Amino acid sequence: MNVDLSSYQNKEYRPGGSSLKRIFWYLTNILWFKSSWIHSSPWKRFLLRLYGARIGKGVVIKPNVNIKYPWRLSIGDYAWIGEGAWIDNLGDVSICANVCVSQGAMLLCGNHDYKKTTFDLIVGDIILEEGSWIGAKSLVGPGVTVRSHAVLAAGSVTSKDLEAFTIYQGNPAKAVRDREIS
Repeated sequence: MNVDLSSYQNKEYRPGGSSLKRIFWYLTNILWFKSSWIHSSPWKRFLLRLYGARIGKGVVIKPNVNIKYPWRLSIGDYAWIGEGAWIDNLGDVSICANVCVSQGAMLLCGNHDYKKTTFDLIVGDIILEEGSWIGAKSLVGPGVTVRSHAVLAAGSVTSKDLEAFTIYQGNPAKAVRDREIS
């Protein structure tokens, strides 16, 4: 049996928000977040809250960040979102306090079931616990929890939970050493 993309349906998935809200967010995202000329984190925090995101104090959001659905996003105090990060939050994304999501990192809540001919959508929430660090150009897949102070090194990929105070590297990411903070 072969994959038949003509039979793909996405009718069970509900992103939340009305169609009008999604359209206005799409335009806001292009103008204020995906743009490289807007650097004001306070303004970006205000806009995200306006669209239903839960945003803590002191959150830094760099230019060229792409956020799919702010109403499915929670960012804790003093978290950083680096340039070119992509938060593809088809599911809920929780970024706790003091988390760093580095440049070009991807948080992907969706994937497809390659075992089904219909290529069904699979959605899972992502949780980045306090003090964790997602390295530049790395990828966190659907349903992953990155435990407190874990590190996913630059260019690494994980589809599994990462343990606390551990540094992971590679594709797939493997534990390489403990994280010691002095």
